[in-house]
Amino acid sequence: MENSVNEFESGLGYLEPRKPKKKVFYIFLFSCLGFIFYYFLFSPPSDFPSSAVVKIEKGESLRSVSALLKKEHIIRSRAAFESFVIIFGGELHIKFADYLFDKKIPVWQVAWRIKEGERNMAPISVTIPEGFNRIEIANAFLKELSNFDKNNFLNETKDKEGYLFPDTYFFLSDANEKDVIKLMLDNFDRKITPILSEIKKSGKSEKDIITMASVIEKEAKGDADREIISGILWRRIAIGMPLQVDAAMETYKTKGLPKSPISNPGLESIKASIYPKKSSYLYYLHDKDGNIHYAKTFAEHRSNILKYLK
Repeated sequence: MENSVNEFESGLGYLEPRKPKKKVFYIFLFSCLGFIFYYFLFSPPSDFPSSAVVKIEKGESLRSVSALLKKEHIIRSRAAFESFVIIFGGELHIKFADYLFDKKIPVWQVAWRIKEGERNMAPISVTIPEGFNRIEIANAFLKELSNFDKNNFLNETKDKEGYLFPDTYFFLSDANEKDVIKLMLDNFDRKITPILSEIKKSGKSEKDIITMASVIEKEAKGDADREIISGILWRRIAIGMPLQVDAAMETYKTKGLPKSPISNPGLESIKASIYPKKSSYLYYLHDKDGNIHYAKTFAEHRSNILKYLK
């Protein structure tokens, strides 16, 4: 009897060590399956492109987006991507834009970024100098923004010359001409609002102030002569003399201001238009070095022409 018990206990002692081995096996098996599952469904592809830019066009469906990301080697599994987008609640709210993928990320991060519109794109800066007209502005943006339509811009801004405020602007790469127009006009409103009361006190309309400012922007060579040139030009109008400015050739034939602004002036020229500096001068010219020379009479002006421009 004792021998049987001992043999039984001995048998138990022999069988017990086998249980941990099975646990280790199952852990190893599930780990392998988990790794395979992660690798083929969730992890980024091995040929994930470095600094890739993917453009998701407006109107694309979730299926077409997943196909594009698969084609561009951003994701391994379309099903996994689509599932995460749906889980995140973005199936009907895909943000159409250019997306920069500068490093490998798993599929759920790709889905989250597409759903949230996290582009990771550095903004494009475009500087519009004072005195640019609509065509010059259009050409500047055309060089930098791939979605910018020059013809649409010019059609939409036919009556906006003078009100497209010159400044440095920042846009995402998918910005179009409508984005540009809105930002430039909004910027003009922000700049002009604080001085509207000053325009009213001048006794002139906002359009006349902006139109004169657009001429001053073209005629002046800097801060030193803006206000004096403004005074000369307003004086010419007051005495019924044509403006006679090279920036607007029609002013040699007709009196008064041009019918509309000829360029888009900056704030300093607008202020110079509001606050002209009175002087006894009626003529001016710039020599080859950009220095200005004033004259009280046409005879003095002719003398300056012979002296500085011949």
